[in-house]
Amino acid sequence: MRIDLISLFPEFVAQIAGHGVVGRAGERGLLSIHGWNPRDYAEGNYRRVDDRPFGGGPGMVMLIDPLQAAITAARAADPAPARVIYLSPQGERFDQAKARELATRSRVILLCGRYEGVDERLIQAEVDEELSIGDYVLSGGELAAAVVIDAIARLQEGALNDADSALQDSFGPGSEEGPILLDCPHYTRPVEHPLGPVPEVLLSGNHAEIARWRRMQALGRTWLRRPDLLDEVVLSESDQALLDEFWKSRS
Repeated sequence: MRIDLISLFPEFVAQIAGHGVVGRAGERGLLSIHGWNPRDYAEGNYRRVDDRPFGGGPGMVMLIDPLQAAITAARAADPAPARVIYLSPQGERFDQAKARELATRSRVILLCGRYEGVDERLIQAEVDEELSIGDYVLSGGELAAAVVIDAIARLQEGALNDADSALQDSFGPGSEEGPILLDCPHYTRPVEHPLGPVPEVLLSGNHAEIARWRRMQALGRTWLRRPDLLDEVVLSESDQALLDEFWKSRS
């Protein structure tokens, strides 16, 4: 997969690409990230990429021409079709389902805004969709782009050392067997610690009981922390029984 990042801070690209799962995906030839600086396509001695907004008000708005030129150059760098995504507080909420969708594409172009945003005409002409990582405002789209890139990278086949890790994550793919759930709690050494012991079931070696416990904890944690994920779901008899058992264990 190829990701092109249009940003005023191209050095940010190298930071994203060089570490962790994203770096490993790049080393294994699963993912490549390329940066494009709109300032390289700006005209004049000062290479301006922004100007005052029409109608007045604070801040600056990013100019059409440098951004459009950068997008055009990014498109031309590879023959595969690319979906252009603008990282914006006004966009659709980014979630794991969207990450899985984007991970199946061969190319995406991520557009990072700055200041008060991007001239709306550029968005209408060049952008295929807008994505938001949450209901808050950042200084620019680079951090949001990093979130999207990381979520996509770990879904590339072969990026994780254990392929089952992605399946067991919070918001893992739903199925006929039940709803999308938050992840269950995890423990490692030592078994005994001043903060408490490891649950005995995880030490039992009984894989069926361990799976049952993890499912119960995932259901309970989802109900406690993200009940909206279960609001429109009819639980199976087995899941409902596990959730009831979870509540009894807390009383």
